[in-house]
Amino acid sequence: MKNAVIIYFSNTGNTEKVAEVVKNGLEEENFDVNLRPVNEVDGIEFFDYDLVCVGSPSYNWMPPDDLSDFLKKKFKEYEDDGFVKLKAPQVEGRNTFIFCTYSGPHTGKNEAIPVVKYIGQFFEHLGFNIVDEMYVLSEMVGSKKYNTQGKMGDIRGLPAQKDLEVVKTRVKKLAKRI
Repeated sequence: MKNAVIIYFSNTGNTEKVAEVVKNGLEEENFDVNLRPVNEVDGIEFFDYDLVCVGSPSYNWMPPDDLSDFLKKKFKEYEDDGFVKLKAPQVEGRNTFIFCTYSGPHTGKNEAIPVVKYIGQFFEHLGFNIVDEMYVLSEMVGSKKYNTQGKMGDIRGLPAQKDLEVVKTRVKKLAKRI
């Protein structure tokens, strides 16, 4: 049986909703899944998993400090242990999936792309294969202005059930490739 860990940060619940759907999709494809908010991941070893999933909202084009600090700490540990190598050679059987929730009131999805690329670099430097990147439009909890007048139009209530079903379907497809 393949195994996966899902590490996420969620201040408003949007990223947590997506993380739960990712978990369900992987479990339906016979993965053993460990779902953990970033503040509960001490001792996690990325190399113990066939798939490491990381979920983050976009805060000013970056992941929140809690997630970024965790990734930097893990990277330093792996670097000190010699796992970060020149040319970043692929590590067989180690994969990463990154998802980002965003509201994009100013420039849309482009506000989320830097978050995913930033997170991806931690894993690419370790030799993990980035199997997919997903961007999930979500309401900005507590801001009527950004939820109704931003570039993405009326995003109140997102991600909706139909959006979460799209996430689940896509996750199930990527699970079959691992």
